[in-house]
Amino acid sequence: MKRIYDPQAVEKWLRDCRYRTVLEKWEPELALLRYEKGELVTSPLPQERWFQVVVQGNLNIYFIRDDGERYSLSSGNAGYILGDMELFHPNDGSIYTEAAEPLLCLALLMDRNREKLLADSLFLQMVCQSLSEKMAAITAMNAAPCSLSQRVLSYMRYKCPDGVLKGLEREAFHLHCSARQLQRILNQFEQQGKVVKTGKGSYRLVDHPAAIFVPETYTS
Repeated sequence: MKRIYDPQAVEKWLRDCRYRTVLEKWEPELALLRYEKGELVTSPLPQERWFQVVVQGNLNIYFIRDDGERYSLSSGNAGYILGDMELFHPNDGSIYTEAAEPLLCLALLMDRNREKLLADSLFLQMVCQSLSEKMAAITAMNAAPCSLSQRVLSYMRYKCPDGVLKGLEREAFHLHCSARQLQRILNQFEQQGKVVKTGKGSYRLVDHPAAIFVPETYTS
């Protein structure tokens, strides 16, 4: 993720934003956040919490259960709001958002502005509209189960610290499978180069999404 602090760029994207009349009073606090395809836009343990409005690109939103089962919740493009739920429930530990293509968002630091945001009636109307649209989408959603191999990958990627799975018996219990099934899948992943064995009953996901964040500042 790259931060872009450029007043002219912020003004340009704000001018075409669906929520311009609500956000323009916050213009001095706004930044642009740019994400690459496949990058996590939101996750349960962010370094900073941002209220974001997509202005370019598409994203996917999904839910990861404790057994690694992944459910697609929604998708979004220009005008989609992120951070509306976190404004009231900052510690939701299972919902992830991923950039489906290069993505650009107008963003406002949430924790620093939380009280002012909650006192802004126009802002709260926008949040209520966004939440009601999401509730309608989730109500109509049909979740499709994934294979055990897919669940193991999701479990390692989103539930295992640093993408490291340790203890086959314990983890097989969490994944609702046998230790033999889990070992067979991990052996396949190792042959495919998806994981590396780091010790007895311990495997690390090679392509783990956690990355060191290096902020970048852009000026005109």
